[in-house]
Amino acid sequence: MANWEGINEFVAVVETQSFTGAAERLATSVANISRRVNALEEKLGVKLFVRTTRKVSVTEVGATYYQHCKPLVDGLALAELAITQLQSTPKGKIKMTAPVTFGEQVLAPLMHEFLLMHPQIELDLILSNQKMNLVEEGFDLAVRLGRLEDSSMMARKLLDRHMFVCASPTYLENMVNLIRCLN
Repeated sequence: MANWEGINEFVAVVETQSFTGAAERLATSVANISRRVNALEEKLGVKLFVRTTRKVSVTEVGATYYQHCKPLVDGLALAELAITQLQSTPKGKIKMTAPVTFGEQVLAPLMHEFLLMHPQIELDLILSNQKMNLVEEGFDLAVRLGRLEDSSMMARKLLDRHMFVCASPTYLENMVNLIRCLN
């Protein structure tokens, strides 16, 4: 970026017609603006401004240089804005897997809301209880139950899972009678 040093400051001074105005616009000190413009003038070997105690005027050479620099500075600002906007709008494809019941009951409603908020995201959600090689099958994200085996993958606990055994009183009575008969 050495070739750009002083150009933003130069353009700001021309447009505000003051080193103080340029410093305010670029959120820096007047001394920094002056130092950068002086370095630019030295590098180019020309005077870009006529400075008096009351006024700053652009020279003829400075006006010509400004006409060439202004589109470049504007183009750089547009390029930075375009990149910022690209990064601020999530888009692309996410391949994800989860256990069937958990996926249907918990993830599907959450993913529906997520996709409504981010319409440029495409979700490939595969619900399966089978053990999978997540890397070979190209998954970006996986929700799994239980402990993570030793792995180079990153894991985060999402929630606790509680399991219950439920049975009707008649079933339990029949099981108790069956066990008595076997003993």
